[in-house]
Amino acid sequence: MNRFSYARPNDLAEAVQVATAESRFIAGGTNLIDLIKYNVERPARLIDITRVPGLDRIEPAPGGGLRIGALVTNSTVAYDDRVTASYPLLASAILAGASPQLRNAATTGGNLLQRTRCYYFYDSGTACNKREPGSGCPAIGGLNRIHAILGTSEDCIATHPSDMCVALAALAATVHVTGPIGDRVIPFADFHRLPGDRPDRDTTLEKGEIVTAVELPPEDFSAHYTYLKLRDRLSYAFALVSVAAALDLDGDTIRTARIALGGVAHKPWRIPAAEDFLSGQPATAESFARAADTLLSGAQGFGHNTFKIGLARQAIVRALQQAAAGTPQSQIDKRIR
Repeated sequence: MNRFSYARPNDLAEAVQVATAESRFIAGGTNLIDLIKYNVERPARLIDITRVPGLDRIEPAPGGGLRIGALVTNSTVAYDDRVTASYPLLASAILAGASPQLRNAATTGGNLLQRTRCYYFYDSGTACNKREPGSGCPAIGGLNRIHAILGTSEDCIATHPSDMCVALAALAATVHVTGPIGDRVIPFADFHRLPGDRPDRDTTLEKGEIVTAVELPPEDFSAHYTYLKLRDRLSYAFALVSVAAALDLDGDTIRTARIALGGVAHKPWRIPAAEDFLSGQPATAESFARAADTLLSGAQGFGHNTFKIGLARQAIVRALQQAAAGTPQSQIDKRIR
């Protein structure tokens, strides 16, 4: 662990002012502290934003929907009455992840900024294009069971770890940020990046920008949704494949569909064409299988993780069946029905 200075600003303006290219914002620290211990992150300064006012609230959004501040903990979001009533998909995804202790500390903004998962990325003794661009990607020809099958590049096949973000992608959330150039709003689909030739950049945030809130649109998918997470253990494990599915039905006909995948790409994976196909289709296994084919178009395995392609296809169909039936996956009794 390197030596670093510490700052605790009293407001957003001060937080932005003291930020430099070598500094990192910290709140719950559930991911950043690990990265510092492993010498993956070596910030010159930590900027503690836990005293910044106004970021720890859940409140109605101006145009309807809900605005969740960046400092609201995952546990608070998961058990908030407004979230469980109108956005139960988000609550379910949060409860599928981490442990109660981590959810009590982890924040909304921090969850968005988790670094992608890869054995080699976390081992500073190995090459990794995410840590040092141009050094190579040993995962491509190495141990890659947990790695990506979609959106990969010659430089990186790491996966995004968050469950919460998969639900936010499906719900078409927006991310509010502020920084040296002022405030801006980023559609969730544009917030995280695919690796391309710059796998060291996980998001589209600019230097010195800070997440202030996540906003959920006023659409209602509370009756037909599910978050299905497949993993090696039934708890405290990252997804091999996860599916956030939400449907608006007119009888047995799909009016609107939302689907996002986790554990398969460098970012939550959502393909609007698959959702557009389902609009007007009957809520049947055949329709869901065709949507799965669209979602997984171009999927590529790298040996140890090739099984994920078939697993993801089955998971998409099962999740959409659960959503259509109004029987969401329980995050307490995790057996798949």
